[in-house]
Amino acid sequence: MNLFTLFTLAVGVSMDAFAVSVCKGLAMKKITMRKAITVGLWFGGFQALMPLVGYVLGIQFRDKITTIDHWVAFLLLSFIGINMIREAFSEEEPETGEPSLAVRDMFLLAVATSIDALAVGVTFAFLDVDIVPAVTFIGTVTFLFSTMGVKAGNVFGEKYESRAEVAGGVILTLLGIKILLEHLGIL
Repeated sequence: MNLFTLFTLAVGVSMDAFAVSVCKGLAMKKITMRKAITVGLWFGGFQALMPLVGYVLGIQFRDKITTIDHWVAFLLLSFIGINMIREAFSEEEPETGEPSLAVRDMFLLAVATSIDALAVGVTFAFLDVDIVPAVTFIGTVTFLFSTMGVKAGNVFGEKYESRAEVAGGVILTLLGIKILLEHLGIL
């Protein structure tokens, strides 16, 4: 696999994480480099880890993983998105007014946005791929896109603060539906 192909693949699998990072930044009143890097590390780390896991699982579990990856991503993203929308219309104000960067929340988002990368890793098992540099490259590209996505979302969120959480929830839900429809061959 050449560098251009790997870069294209890395950009492709990082787009879900970028979209979710934009949503995180959209709902943040004030971003810091630490928050942006935290989001980038979660998403970049999982985008590197999941292809590695997929590679290790390889041929044995290929059929099982590729038949359910879209459903897992759809359910996780839809659940998180609908929960964000519900919270936006809730009378109860969150204590910090900031989107959660808690381990549980970030773990769910990182898994949901990297399910496709697991299938990519299974594909790597059939190709002549040097896995460690490949997953490092994918993780780095995703880290950069995600970190920049938080800032991009925050700039947009400053102008449209009141609708930010609803928009983020809708985007996550639509992203889950898109993944499902693509894998069902409808898109």
